[in-house]
Amino acid sequence: MKHLLKMLDLSKQDIMEILNLGDQLKYEQKHGIRHRHLYGKTLAMIFQKASTRTRVSFETGMYQLGGHALFLSASELQIGRGEPVQDTARVLSRYCDGIMIRTFAQKEVEDLAEYGSIPIINGLTDFAHPCQVLADLMTIREHKGNLSGLKMCYIGDGNNMANSLIVGGLKVDMTVCAATPKDYQPDAQVLDFAEKCGGLFRLTDDCMEAAKDADVIITDVWASMGQEGEREKRAKAFQGFQVNKQLLSVANKECMVLHCLPAHREEEITAEVFEAHADEIFDEAENRLHAQKAVLVKLLGGAQ
Repeated sequence: MKHLLKMLDLSKQDIMEILNLGDQLKYEQKHGIRHRHLYGKTLAMIFQKASTRTRVSFETGMYQLGGHALFLSASELQIGRGEPVQDTARVLSRYCDGIMIRTFAQKEVEDLAEYGSIPIINGLTDFAHPCQVLADLMTIREHKGNLSGLKMCYIGDGNNMANSLIVGGLKVDMTVCAATPKDYQPDAQVLDFAEKCGGLFRLTDDCMEAAKDADVIITDVWASMGQEGEREKRAKAFQGFQVNKQLLSVANKECMVLHCLPAHREEEITAEVFEAHADEIFDEAENRLHAQKAVLVKLLGGAQ
């Protein structure tokens, strides 16, 4: 494992090693054990999209591991003035030990990995959100005790979260069902991967069918960053794709509900359901820190 670019690149072993290390780091932090795994290491953090959880969790994680994180907005970099991403990759590779980028195009992340000589971490693109999904899987395993054999249901837009959840869930032997409007389905390469997984995946536009007997239901906002101009159009398209009490009535009795945040209550999820599952959702948010610390240790600490 040289980079974290997308879930499609990871093996089941890679995922489980990250989750196991994340559990260990979380346990040790809770018990006052301090780490210096990344002493003297620097992470460049490029943000072309706004962030709460990604910035705070990576910056805090580097500090707790003994390293240092540099916040670099697009307006502060020459990349924002037209410098090719491959040049930025080669320059930062001479200064830093790793790059985390939160941006729009997946190609930008892939180009950083191609032209740079240090580990690249995808903090979010329009195609993938691997850091969030690793935290999701960590949270599900914490609450359920295992991952294999569970049914994961995703409701909503076939976006970066859907793409990464489908791949991540299938790679750890979960059954995955996604309910999206027909014009908002997951990426074709994700669906191609899912079709090869021995019948463990189903795509539908029927939310109740997708949620039937689910062990965990996950949703996301209907309009992601950069799609604000489509908000009204999407609000109409996603009517009926809401996580609510009626949907949960067909899921397993102990079904979890997760949301990557920020949440728009009474749109993709009702306030009632959100608050009923707030402990799970904020465990999920916390686990961004621990899962990403595991990624940082594996990539920047040299652990293979």
